[in-house]
Amino acid sequence: MARLSPVTGHYVTIDVMDDECKVFFLENGQGQPLVCQHTAGCHNHQWRDLLEDEDITSDYRVIAYDLVRHGKSDPPRNKEWWKEEYKLTTDYYTAFIVALCDALEVENPVFMGSSFGGQVALQLALHHPDRFKAVIPVEANDYSPGFYLDWWKHPHANAAQVCASGVWDLMAPQSPNKDRWATWFYYTQGAEAFKGDLYFYSVDHDLRGRLEEIDGERCPIVILTGEYDYLTTPEDSRNTAEQIKGAEFIEMKGIGHFPMSENYPVFKEYLQQALQKIEDRVQTHSGVELQGEHDKGLLDKAKEKLT
Repeated sequence: MARLSPVTGHYVTIDVMDDECKVFFLENGQGQPLVCQHTAGCHNHQWRDLLEDEDITSDYRVIAYDLVRHGKSDPPRNKEWWKEEYKLTTDYYTAFIVALCDALEVENPVFMGSSFGGQVALQLALHHPDRFKAVIPVEANDYSPGFYLDWWKHPHANAAQVCASGVWDLMAPQSPNKDRWATWFYYTQGAEAFKGDLYFYSVDHDLRGRLEEIDGERCPIVILTGEYDYLTTPEDSRNTAEQIKGAEFIEMKGIGHFPMSENYPVFKEYLQQALQKIEDRVQTHSGVELQGEHDKGLLDKAKEKLT
């Protein structure tokens, strides 16, 4: 008997800054939408274990998409994209995510992204705080310079091998070999997009001096970073969280830069903590609002009696 996964895949066409993008996404579950962005140069398969985790999907509708030019999402269909160098910008990246959520009619989603997906989560909290219930930036900070380099696509190197090998040491040594090699394998497939993704990661994403503009009470933020991540260290993420009003930070022990694919059972424990913090924050905020409305109602009635 076939062992079929409950995960389903679909294509949806969206318009992003004059680009027609045919986007592939996987989904499973029901309830609160949880929209997931993969890391630079990769694709939604990184979220394979989350998508099939009944502990999560019983309460969350998990949606993991391939960014345009990644995985099964082609480059823009209405332009000669091969005639220009791919450089992902903050404006395009955030517009893409919002357009996708709008097209799928996803209301009040929690957004979670890792690495360059974690950086864009911070950008969403800054520029679109009312579009998202909360954001979970994974392996994220305010600025990560120095990684937009020509040798990611050097003609004398095997680009796929270079990109894949570059991620190996970012994983914790105790993560299961089968998952570390699977993560390595994913990166052998995304070499063409990797350098362009790193333009956003290392050049265009720069929130130095702007973190105080983000309101973590308006859009709750829980940053998760692995202790073995030397690219974005726990100290980097902690310092970032401390400069954002209402943001929280959790250091993930025993895991590295690709937590959702290199060691999902460990990542799951921290993800559940983050989701619970978000639910607690939202319920507390709702209670304060309801109390405020109640108090206003009593005040209005008192005014009516006086008049």
